[in-house]
Amino acid sequence: MTSGRIVIVGAGQGGLQAAVCLRQEGYLGPITLIGSENHLPYQRPPLSKAYLKTGQADSLRLRPLSFFNDQNITLLLGNAVTNIDPATQQVAHCSGTLVYDHLILAMGTRNLRPDIPGLEHALDLRTLDDAERLRLAMIDAHSVAVIGGGFIGLEFAAVARGLGLQVTVAEAAPRLMARVVSPQMSEHFLKLHRAMGTTIMLNASVSQVNAKGIVACGSTVKADLVVLAAGVRPNTELAQQAGLAIDNGVRTNAHLLTSDPAISAIGDCAAFPDPATGRLVRLESVQATTDHARLIARRLTKGSSDKYTSVPWFWSDQAENKLQIAGFATPGDVAIMRADGAVFCFEGDYLSAVETVNDPRTHMQARQLLVGGARPTRDILDNQGYEISPIQR
Repeated sequence: MTSGRIVIVGAGQGGLQAAVCLRQEGYLGPITLIGSENHLPYQRPPLSKAYLKTGQADSLRLRPLSFFNDQNITLLLGNAVTNIDPATQQVAHCSGTLVYDHLILAMGTRNLRPDIPGLEHALDLRTLDDAERLRLAMIDAHSVAVIGGGFIGLEFAAVARGLGLQVTVAEAAPRLMARVVSPQMSEHFLKLHRAMGTTIMLNASVSQVNAKGIVACGSTVKADLVVLAAGVRPNTELAQQAGLAIDNGVRTNAHLLTSDPAISAIGDCAAFPDPATGRLVRLESVQATTDHARLIARRLTKGSSDKYTSVPWFWSDQAENKLQIAGFATPGDVAIMRADGAVFCFEGDYLSAVETVNDPRTHMQARQLLVGGARPTRDILDNQGYEISPIQR
């Protein structure tokens, strides 16, 4: 396929990357990239960190407008897609319809909004517009309450504390970042944030938000500003209405094809088989999104039958601490902490992930170790004192 009509739903980093990769692989046909936001495609990770300090939106932009003209990519911004019809291979949006020969879903996620009275008083941190509202609100604020102790909530908390605000984080789970890191790493970051002066409340479900702050575990936390960072949900409604298989995301096979052979899914909205474990996973990761785009582009332009085999990796910058994770662990995996703080996670006897802080060498070693779904056993690593270098020789 080198000349059919390709429509990409979602003009974020994943959608843009798919369009870029298609052209890089020599795709000659028309490409349309459609998104509901009015901004040119931009990076989201800096929104909770550098952007809050600088407000420099231009530095987030991934490509200038001229790029789309030069690459003959039709860019439709401010156009929400309202329906997908697989039978006629058409996409309906606010201003009309688009016919496709292949459709790529890059619909991303949206903030989870728990059923908390008064939540309208809380600000989100998901889009560039959200971040701008939050940045302006921080100028006059002296205190802030953060609902959620995951990556975004803690990244924001670190920035706010660095700007001198009084910060309280209310996390409903018994530990920080519980869905994505080991108990040992949760404890490590708990100490770091408390050392920065942030008040951390665990097992603290928020029952109310109002103009004066939040109520958590029956206690009132006064705050000039409340930020919601309670997790995300994949945007799957359009795919579900179109009859595609859904399972914590738009379900795909190892080639990132959905249950409709004319539709692929990419990035945060796609649930695909983990190459190492076979478990169905959905990764909120820029790296995974980029690798997805490359795989789909090769399949559509070259007829490649490659499966997705990239090693997942993630990062989070919290003040001066860079957390990096190679691989993919679940909360039930067993975790072993090395003397220097690196954490090795095991699914049964097999390595599933390695967590590090300010240790890029071990992180890169772990990614190389896990390439192609390779998973050394706990005995092998234990015999080497959890040093990776001897195993790689």
